[in-house]
Amino acid sequence: MRNRLISGTVALVLVAALAACAPASGARTSAEATPENPLVLTLANNLDDDHVTSRALASFAEDVKRRSGGRVVVKIYGNGQLGAEPDVLGQLHEGIVDMTRTSAPGLATYAPGYHTFGLPYVFNSEQEFYEVMDSPQMAEYFRSTEDEGFVGLTYYSSGARSFYTRNTPVRTPEDLRGMKIRVQDMRSQTDLVGGLGAAPVVMAFSDTYTSLQTGLIDGAESNETVLTESAHGEVSHAFSKTEHTRIPDVLVISTQTWERLAPADEQMLADAARASTEQQKADWAKTTEQAIAEAKAMGVEFITDVDTTSFREASRPVVDSYARQHPEVAELLSVITAGKRGTP
Repeated sequence: MRNRLISGTVALVLVAALAACAPASGARTSAEATPENPLVLTLANNLDDDHVTSRALASFAEDVKRRSGGRVVVKIYGNGQLGAEPDVLGQLHEGIVDMTRTSAPGLATYAPGYHTFGLPYVFNSEQEFYEVMDSPQMAEYFRSTEDEGFVGLTYYSSGARSFYTRNTPVRTPEDLRGMKIRVQDMRSQTDLVGGLGAAPVVMAFSDTYTSLQTGLIDGAESNETVLTESAHGEVSHAFSKTEHTRIPDVLVISTQTWERLAPADEQMLADAARASTEQQKADWAKTTEQAIAEAKAMGVEFITDVDTTSFREASRPVVDSYARQHPEVAELLSVITAGKRGTP
């Protein structure tokens, strides 16, 4: 608790400093910006600087400076300097922070359709995921939230999330029954795991390793990189490729900031963002492949004969429930279906 209070205080001090200097720091609009007096845009990111997506964001910032001839500069505050994702989204709405990278479902607080990205089996494969996320339909959806306070510039992959356990392979939903599974603090995830018969346990990611080690929980769910980058492969020996969700990160810009950009600079920023996504795709594939090889060397068994059809059927009520509760979810599901078919 003391550490959280200290971190929160530091974040508030940084935010106050940003707010205090914003009106006098650099140009107010891109139209009046010059290399000597640039428009400085703040970008908050709570991932480590060496994370695959953080490297893509760094590339994005460099590209924006190059494309604009130094008129527009993106200043990144990484490692969670400005607070947790929900806090930063609040800052974005207040106009204190210009841009942030966030897990897509986190945006549902402001645009309920974003709940869709946390639902199970919305995408059936990596190829389908990229096909839909790169579609004109999704680009239009990202631009549709100006009235909600933000505009989506691009997305980044965070892989497919699967169940990994201390020892027991998970091949069918029945294998999860009675297990205690750590989940993110996200209602769609607790609904999913509970609906499959397991007991969802919401806990801080930093507590997951010890909880697996001591048997406080039986498993968790994430992508393959967690086994090596967070060493969970030391205390979890079965990684079952259920691939139940593919939750993208989204790079968003405040509507207030978006309106300070000339049309040509809006396009420039969007083009630089999309270029960083293409880099991140290749980097993510390489990182995942390396993580799998290292995890196997650690003794992790990858379970590939998973009955995904049963998982899809068992989790369908979660999708249907969200579509009934939120018309925006049903609308985005239609957008995704159209993206799969490549229809206008």
